Amino acid sequence: MRIDLLVDGHPVAVRDLEPADEEAVLAVFAASDDWFVAATGQPSAPGDVQSAYYSLPEGYEFDDKVLLVIEAAREVVGFVDALRGYPHLASVGIGTFLIRPEFRRLGIGTAVARALSAAAAEQDMVQISTHVVEGWAPGRKFLATLGATFSKPAVPGGAGNRNMGLDEGTKKVIPATIAIG
Repeated sequence: MRIDLLVDGHPVAVRDLEPADEEAVLAVFAASDDWFVAATGQPSAPGDVQSAYYSLPEGYEFDDKVLLVIEAAREVVGFVDALRGYPHLASVGIGTFLIRPEFRRLGIGTAVARALSAAAAEQDMVQISTHVVEGWAPGRKFLATLGATFSKPAVPGGAGNRNMGLDEGTKKVIPATIAIG
């Protein structure tokens, strides 16, 4: 997949993650430790990129996984981890949507989210399902700007087939859905 955008006159590309991107994505993760600590109780770790490949809910296959990088200013500035058909056939589940802090609030995230939503609609998807950790105001505000509706906070039941972070199993998450179309 490749989507080319202009955000405030600047080129932004969304493309499939490639093995050569691992170091750049690790840099995005390290710069986004504010989110990692809020979501998992600990900073990012070197194995987190590989974990993104293998973290799948029961019943899903690797072919259902979509891992993307976001490029701006000729560098990787973001990462998206999505799952086709989650939690149902006409939905796309977003597990991670990160933008490095110095590139936040520039319209990149919103433009990318809208472009990915349009691409999902072309594949007959009707909804994006995601969540935000309770108390993570930037994420909730971002989702609200995309028209998300929020459900009652809950403690997650698990993290697919990966080990959970130190405090991850105790943090409440707020499920959110965004209608496509």
